[in-house]
Amino acid sequence: GGGRERAGAAGKPSRCVAIDCEMVGTGQRGRTSELARCSIVNYHGHVMYDRYIEPPNPITDYRTRWSGIRRHNMRDATPFKQAQREILKILRGKMVVGHAVHNDFKALNYFHAPSLTRDTSRIALLNKRAGFSLTESASLKRLSKQLLNRDIQNGRQGHSSVEDAQATMDLYKLVEDEFERQTSEPVGKKGK
Repeated sequence: GGGRERAGAAGKPSRCVAIDCEMVGTGQRGRTSELARCSIVNYHGHVMYDRYIEPPNPITDYRTRWSGIRRHNMRDATPFKQAQREILKILRGKMVVGHAVHNDFKALNYFHAPSLTRDTSRIALLNKRAGFSLTESASLKRLSKQLLNRDIQNGRQGHSSVEDAQATMDLYKLVEDEFERQTSEPVGKKGK
């Protein structure tokens, strides 16, 4: 690495992680979304945390088509409170990258400082590079296909939160330097 590896406002890559969560349904007709798997990768895409998590309420819909979660995954699942403790310990003070990451924070019952949050669903630079409308909220799947030439969320297996977190981090890294420069510029000052 010769000094090129700085994670924007976080100062260094070790302070930067990406998160993705998978949800299942609880309650009547499985309408309530609750956390059932959480994956966190570091700046280089290596897995720091990946656990199945048992929601406080009984699961009424596994949402396997999307979540990739099946009943057998829950056999040795970590109880929510314990998982939440472990996850927040990792996230505290870090720059957290995620796609529509407010959903992940909500599932964790957690608030993360916006200044340390990078939401790839709201980074217009990514849309611009992909040739999408700047105002649309492009899906992680479409951005990954267009910008990383990577097919994710395919097939009947459902989503993999590890794969999604890695894709999210890779998308952020594509525009990181430019995005962080823009973010740190004084408001009202137009670049060249």
